[in-house]
Amino acid sequence: MLTTHPFDDDHLKEECGIVGIFGVDEAATRTVLGLHALQHRGQEAAGIVAHDGESFHAHRAMGHVADNFSAESVVGQLAGRAAIGHVRYSTTGETALRNVQPFFAELAFGGIAVAHNGNLTNASAIRRELVKRGSIFQASSDTEVIPHLMATHLRGNVVDRLINALHQVEGAYSLVVLAKDMVIGVRDPLGVRPLVLGKLGDGYILASETCALDIVSADYVRDIEAGEMVILDGKGVTSLRPFSPAPHRFCVFEYIYFARPDSVMEGRSVYDARKAIGAELAREAAVAADVVIPVPDSGVPAALGYAEGSGIPFEYGIIRNHYVGRTFIEPTDQIRHLGVKLKHNANRAKVAGKKIILVDDSIVRGTTSKKIVEMMRQAGATEVHMRISSPPTSHSCFYGIDTPERSKLLAAQMSVDEMARFIGADSLAFISLDGLYRAMGHKGRDAAAPQYCDACFTGDYPTELTDHSNEKVAQLSLLAEKSA
Repeated sequence: MLTTHPFDDDHLKEECGIVGIFGVDEAATRTVLGLHALQHRGQEAAGIVAHDGESFHAHRAMGHVADNFSAESVVGQLAGRAAIGHVRYSTTGETALRNVQPFFAELAFGGIAVAHNGNLTNASAIRRELVKRGSIFQASSDTEVIPHLMATHLRGNVVDRLINALHQVEGAYSLVVLAKDMVIGVRDPLGVRPLVLGKLGDGYILASETCALDIVSADYVRDIEAGEMVILDGKGVTSLRPFSPAPHRFCVFEYIYFARPDSVMEGRSVYDARKAIGAELAREAAVAADVVIPVPDSGVPAALGYAEGSGIPFEYGIIRNHYVGRTFIEPTDQIRHLGVKLKHNANRAKVAGKKIILVDDSIVRGTTSKKIVEMMRQAGATEVHMRISSPPTSHSCFYGIDTPERSKLLAAQMSVDEMARFIGADSLAFISLDGLYRAMGHKGRDAAAPQYCDACFTGDYPTELTDHSNEKVAQLSLLAEKSA
């Protein structure tokens, strides 16, 4: 029996990854490769919809890209020179085949398919209104409101209807949309979620990260700008600006953890950004030690930066088992007791008898950090100091990242000293918010106009949280009724 990996709860979960290709032979095959490069963004399910000039063809499945799109019989059915694809980690909607994107719908003007990275913060409110008016939903994902809104707008072509729909939604999104003669890419007005454009032969590719361009040998053209819509069709690339200008609030956690380190986002190497964050962390939170050890794999670039910034040697003191993945056998109590060793094991030769600095990207619930600290002590470390390359994660994300509710976030319940005692470390330090901004090339965080979305650290949400607010009102009303 397969289940979610039980020892992955100390990281925020991936969002989703999207790819769109137009004007290229075997577009679906190249979409498969692009999704494979984006597998880290979503490992729950994958889907592709292609168009061959006459008809749409689709395949969706639970699990990894390679497990579901390797057979020629599958990809061969996805004919055409245009396709869009999606890898999913659910942030809204249950884990079920009916929620696997891209979503396809036949509307009055023809068929469309939609794939979405992000989260719409007023989707539930919109959905309720649409259901009252007679709409029938097939999935529980927030993305499905977009084709419904397009269907209810009775004027204009596919572009006009998409613009109208997006003017009604709130939150964060990057979209790729496939129609019979075009692929459309669009990024939310704040630019929270990423989207890049590449040139692929005589055609074009849109993707969440540049690593998806690299795998198909596409040339990077540029990032899609915040609030921009691009139309890929027989005329080439057309850029539209359908939204009013808004402050840019790109998700800073893309640099800290989500994006692949070989990607370039907003003109900056993710790998270099993580090293710079580690170096700043070393300046802010120095401690006497013998060795700097990353918590693999996401902590490696920051640990390298910390080692260079501190002058303390870098070593792989933890070896990761790459074959556990995100699923494993249902653990018995005895197996569960083994805990983190299923995924990580101490490299005793580099740990025993040493004062060590562990570098990781974040602490969510703290349970895995606790097990890793304990593992280091069992391997003979004389001191264990933990350094985190993000500020404390004290608020939930509502923009497409799967985070626990705030009551389950360790940093929302404890001080840093209390967290250190909870995980068993001799000391614990996080990079400061200003330090994070300095590492990203700014003087510090501009409280009046933050340069990034950092709501998971600050609670400063850049958009309305309509559904969340409505839920809180409903909970308060229910409590009032019970107490009456």
